Amino acid sequence: MAAAHNLEMEEDVNLNRDREMKEMLEEEKMREDRAGKDPFRLKKVHRIVSKWMLPEPVRRTYLERANCLPPPVFIISISIAELAVFIYYAVWKPQKQWITLDSGILESPFIYRPEKREEAWRFISYMLVHAGVQHVLGNLVMQLVLGIPLEMVHKGLRVGLVYLAGVIAGSLASSIFDPLKSLVGASGGVYALMGGYFMNVLVNFREMIPAFGIIRLLIIVLIIVSDMGFALYRRFFVPANGSPVSFAAHIAGGFAGMSIGYTVFSCFDKALLKDPRFWIAIAAYLACVLFAVFFNIFLSPAN
Repeated sequence: MAAAHNLEMEEDVNLNRDREMKEMLEEEKMREDRAGKDPFRLKKVHRIVSKWMLPEPVRRTYLERANCLPPPVFIISISIAELAVFIYYAVWKPQKQWITLDSGILESPFIYRPEKREEAWRFISYMLVHAGVQHVLGNLVMQLVLGIPLEMVHKGLRVGLVYLAGVIAGSLASSIFDPLKSLVGASGGVYALMGGYFMNVLVNFREMIPAFGIIRLLIIVLIIVSDMGFALYRRFFVPANGSPVSFAAHIAGGFAGMSIGYTVFSCFDKALLKDPRFWIAIAAYLACVLFAVFFNIFLSPAN
């Protein structure tokens, strides 16, 4: 009896061990499957991004060294900051209207105002303030949809350079061509990204899959037309109790993107500082900046 009881106990122990071993093997296999699927998914994402962002000759180079380190921190951080500022003014400094500006935003230390041009930070900080829900959502959607893939390919330093070049170009152009109007919104930076991408698609049209190329160009044109229509409405058809806002930043940001942005985004596999096109674009941009500064100091009607 005792021997039989001992045999039953040994069988139970062996069965438990076998069960535990089987469970451990299954868990390990599941972990391996997950680890195998994740890189596959990442590669698939990088492959899609490369088709939309890069011409054929440099896609393989991108895929060979593609990774998400560092992640697209710049565009995400800028977007969070813009959304946070919008929520602050919408909740703690509520407006009477959602589409046009009211006193809450007009008194903001971020907005560009001609009579406060000596506060130089306003030439950049205006990008954090928006004129309404449509304005902020339009800019956020455009810069996230386009900016994140661009930053995955070109990294934050280059994308940040193009974005901020568009923001500064936008405020300086507004101070020259619409010198008595206030300015809000990140459209200068967004249009710089679109301008750089647009030129890259246009120049490398055949190498970026013609069908996709046509679709991309049509999407960009549609976005620009709708956004410019809204900007023109805010500038010329704003209600009597609202405040008109300059739209010159859109155009200046686009030109900044088509010059600096194009040279930056077309140098994916090259040293940017060794490309003469980059220095020509920077020299032209700085010349325009110096002229704008001179105009604001000596010639502006807002003086």
